Amino acid sequence: MEKKKFEVPEWAFEFHGHKCPFMPIGYRMGTIALERIGVGRSQNHEMHVFSEMGIAHPQGCMQDGIMAATSATFGKGLIEKLNYGKVAAIFWYPGKKGALRIALKNEFSDKLAPHEFFKYRKKGIEPSDIPDDVRQDIIDMVLYATEDELFNIQELPDFEYTPVKGSFNKEKCEVCGEYVFERYLRVKDGKKVCIPCSKYGCAEKTVSFPKIKK
Repeated sequence: MEKKKFEVPEWAFEFHGHKCPFMPIGYRMGTIALERIGVGRSQNHEMHVFSEMGIAHPQGCMQDGIMAATSATFGKGLIEKLNYGKVAAIFWYPGKKGALRIALKNEFSDKLAPHEFFKYRKKGIEPSDIPDDVRQDIIDMVLYATEDELFNIQELPDFEYTPVKGSFNKEKCEVCGEYVFERYLRVKDGKKVCIPCSKYGCAEKTVSFPKIKK
């Protein structure tokens, strides 16, 4: 029996910026989550995704795929990165009991690993500069795979989550004078200040905060 090819819309690749096998993996994760939970894409602030992935390629690519499929975007505050370094994500929807965890199978990851695509990537060649036929071949491996070949899917009936309540309340930082949403205000020397002016947490960051002048 001939396998059916899963179709990823071209706009999803355009949103991501290049063609690679990992955005489609995330897209398929998101699509499965919507189907299993029985909901549509998040127009407002519905589905929440807890990505167990970390930073950099290919994990960022998969998260773009999840966002494209579900509309649970970082901009709407609907996806949180747990930085576990795993190729997995938990999908939760308000009003639905529990959650769904989808993880890429080790066996499929091992199947992809010898592909020529990775020989280029290990040389530092960016995905958009890899020959089209090489990229399409590995993408097709993802698109022709069945859900069972790709993923371990686990129901989490006891999963609970309370979304952070949105607020438009803000105050001026008493050092730099810029508005700060109240959740991010800190107190330093008796003044309400923004995080850069407070210097709290700066040591853990890889980006240095610029000095903000009034």
